[in-house]
Amino acid sequence: MTLTLLLLPVLIFSGTSKKKTEVRVRMGYLQGDLHQLAAFVALERGLFKKEGIDIEIGGIFKAGPEEMSAFAAGSLDIGYVGVAPATTAVANKTANVRVLAQANKEGSAVVVSKASNIKSINDLRTKTIAIPGHSTVQDFLLKKALIRNGIGLKEVKIIVVKPPEMIWALKAGDIDAFIAWEPHAAKAVTKGIGRILVTSHDIWENHPCCVLVADFKFMEKHPEAIRKIIKAHVDATNYIKSHPDEAVKIGVKYTGMDEATVRRAMKNIVFDYQPSVEGQIEYVDFLNRLGYIKIEDPKAFTDIFIDSGILKEILQR
Repeated sequence: MTLTLLLLPVLIFSGTSKKKTEVRVRMGYLQGDLHQLAAFVALERGLFKKEGIDIEIGGIFKAGPEEMSAFAAGSLDIGYVGVAPATTAVANKTANVRVLAQANKEGSAVVVSKASNIKSINDLRTKTIAIPGHSTVQDFLLKKALIRNGIGLKEVKIIVVKPPEMIWALKAGDIDAFIAWEPHAAKAVTKGIGRILVTSHDIWENHPCCVLVADFKFMEKHPEAIRKIIKAHVDATNYIKSHPDEAVKIGVKYTGMDEATVRRAMKNIVFDYQPSVEGQIEYVDFLNRLGYIKIEDPKAFTDIFIDSGILKEILQR
């Protein structure tokens, strides 16, 4: 009896100690962005929790630049965000994050009205086109497509419209086209309002898009937590590939879209955790040309910006 009483405090203390090993991590992601399905899967299936990571949603943002502003304000520890706004923020020293892993490649599209006579990128000259925000991946892709087709940026009118509002702006005739991440492009099709002019695959095959990033100070302070976060992300990405039907259901829950839209959208997205160094260098080169950033050595910048050492260690186990 005495032995039992002596052991009881030890057992209670051990249980409390285990709970204290959990690290509270503030995470951000983009509103209704199916590119970031790995985050939703990890949350829904408890993969972060399994690794001892207690996720607090630090913000759900309408566009990447808004999320990077939250990093700059010290409100986030990790986040799923487009690589272009993350690159711009780091290059301009407004935020200090590192890419831990890729979240997806491709997965955006240029959409026009179903009844529109626009048949190709060349037909966008003089038209009004909506983007989710300046310095977003979609801004980058649109300008890349226009320039490649010999259309000057002053020959079109580019305006910012948040993705949930794009379809209705297209239906109302306020814009002639929009470029958005999935599932907003797919939704325009399933609602019978729009049609796909080109996908981002057509603009730049296998291009990097969303990434998992972490605040550099948080990385220095919590290296083991970073390892666990990456592990959960890898497991979530693998789950999407091995359980596509279950992943669709999770996508429906977190985007608020119907199943047909999510299924259609997922066909346009490549879920992958391997960062693309070559793709990142191309982003830096083009963002330099657009005047968004000024980086003298894109490769040297990329070598620091992408920190995939822990990811490689995890994959080798």
